[in-house]
Amino acid sequence: MPRRLATSSSAYLRQHADNPVDWWEWSDEAFDEAKRRNVPVFLSVGYAACHWCHVMAHESFEDPVVADFLNEHFVSIKVDREERPDVDAIYMTATQAVSGHGGWPMSVFMFPDGRPFMAGTYYPPVDRHGAPGFPRLLHALHDAWNSQQALLVDQAEQIERAIAHEITVVDRILPHSPSRHEVEALLVTDLLGRCDGEGGFSPAPKFPRPAFITALLHHIDTPGAREAIERTLNAMCRRGLYDHLGGGFARYSVDGEWHVPHFEQMLSDQALLAAVYLHAHRAVGGDSQWRDVALRTLDAMMSRFWLGNGFASSLDADAGGHEGRHVTWTVDEVRETLVTAGLEHLVIPIVQRYSFDRSRVFEGRLIPTLRDGEPFTPPTELMPAIDALVQARDRRVQPGRDEKVVLEWNAMAIVALVASGEPRHLTCAVTTWDSLLESHWDGNHWWRTDARTAVATSADLAWFMRAGLALYQATGTDAFLHTVSDIASELRTHYWDGNSEDLSLIKDGRGFYTTRDNVTDLAWRPKEIFDGAVPASHSIATHAFAELAAITANPIDRATTERLVDLVGGMAREHPSAVPDFINALGIAQQPRQIVIPGPTPDWADVLRRSHIPHSVIVRGDGGSPLLEGRRQGAIYLCEGGTCQLPARNHDELIAQLREFGTVVEQ
Repeated sequence: MPRRLATSSSAYLRQHADNPVDWWEWSDEAFDEAKRRNVPVFLSVGYAACHWCHVMAHESFEDPVVADFLNEHFVSIKVDREERPDVDAIYMTATQAVSGHGGWPMSVFMFPDGRPFMAGTYYPPVDRHGAPGFPRLLHALHDAWNSQQALLVDQAEQIERAIAHEITVVDRILPHSPSRHEVEALLVTDLLGRCDGEGGFSPAPKFPRPAFITALLHHIDTPGAREAIERTLNAMCRRGLYDHLGGGFARYSVDGEWHVPHFEQMLSDQALLAAVYLHAHRAVGGDSQWRDVALRTLDAMMSRFWLGNGFASSLDADAGGHEGRHVTWTVDEVRETLVTAGLEHLVIPIVQRYSFDRSRVFEGRLIPTLRDGEPFTPPTELMPAIDALVQARDRRVQPGRDEKVVLEWNAMAIVALVASGEPRHLTCAVTTWDSLLESHWDGNHWWRTDARTAVATSADLAWFMRAGLALYQATGTDAFLHTVSDIASELRTHYWDGNSEDLSLIKDGRGFYTTRDNVTDLAWRPKEIFDGAVPASHSIATHAFAELAAITANPIDRATTERLVDLVGGMAREHPSAVPDFINALGIAQQPRQIVIPGPTPDWADVLRRSHIPHSVIVRGDGGSPLLEGRRQGAIYLCEGGTCQLPARNHDELIAQLREFGTVVEQ
């Protein structure tokens, strides 16, 4: 049997290379084979760090009996959702239409032309909790294929309609220019009504939602907003969601109190959460705990995810076949480690600090959480003990690391690194940018991963725009701005639905497709407007084009921004919590503030880095923006709505003007 996945660019697919299932990659050849044999296609979608993907693989895909049946009666295709988010989006819509929920592993059964007729997520090996066992499901579908194909055709038609309805939703929304303040207020009201006493905005499982925190930060003076922010951010960083020894956040919490995490770590989560903790620290002021959380998360990301040419995608939840075994403890293990290191006197302080004497138990082991009153940053006297525990942990079997370099998530990392303002993080951000330019751009195409097997999505390019804009604002180097402008043109030329270069016709466009116009292996060409764990491509494109327009004053960038705003404005008013990242972008899209720094940046401008200035961009350097023309060097101009204040000529004048701006200034 061919081992087609053995040489795949995807670590997730290579994990399945030795399965007895005769897997194919997503390709025309696979569907042609199904047509030749007149059998249905079984599509399995997952990702390398997915715990339940591993479980289903062990239970079913490694079972020779199950594999033999699949091989005889189906053509089986494996897809890495992180390489092909477009494939995942289409068939996740089908899965949600059939089962009422989504998730991974995703299991879809379809005709050889790609039309799905059955879909679900994880299937157990035997009937369990109302779900059919996977072998029984396979036999039932095989029988239906041979004797009830008309029924399958009918189901496929219904699912097709659901897919078409979902992926074209933006085309059915009446364009509407929203009132930014109205939709922000609607979102904040919704979030305050959903935030519970443990922090967070949903029942278990609880996912971090940085966009929700950002929305509350924009309205921090609303009664209850500050409390909701503090409750949520403190719970996430002080309980089990955070890795208190190694640093970084887990994917989500399986309980409602943030104690027991789902242990996988995603690059996107590290970047987005670090950024929101930095944002919150500047907006709220005072307690430095949140900045410490962000800095430690970024340092852990640089240590554990860095590959030399970019950041890896994820770390597995499992290690050595056991979920969370690499990061959980017993009290005896803690005591033995410290006694062996000659640190017996620190056993009790460590047990108390990390609540090992009353910690939440997971499979008989303890999850470190901070005891109430303990500072987030460890006291100096405990560092030898913490170092000894980290070293002991590093000697354990380590989780797998998915080493594909995803453009979108690496760009998120750049934005977060720049936001810290730390020189080491800025250096890493520039290095990452240079590496991505080399590995993901071949002179003709942008690629989603460094393997160059999947064309970049609109989200990849929009996030890379944001990364370049962050670097431009941090350094004043016009080359970043020039690259961003080139990417903006790429998006309008190859991803825009409508005439993209005629200024008068931009207003008739229907937004950005997820896929480039040369991607032809999908039956549908989706668009993405609903925000989830990461911002939708529409939301991040709105933010990126708004920033670019605020800096360059380019009319076509401004027109693109305005059209993106109008397309989803109605959705923002009717269902604000479905598009929080879009709503958060409205401030920069509709009422941008510009901080103009002509020529060399004065030393006293450092206060800008420590200030919370919402909906603002920094315009600096020698000529990347017309806003620099005619401005005196050595001064700083604060502008809003096209009107600039008198130039600030020193530290005190800048502070005074920032406060008139409504800015929170850290002293």
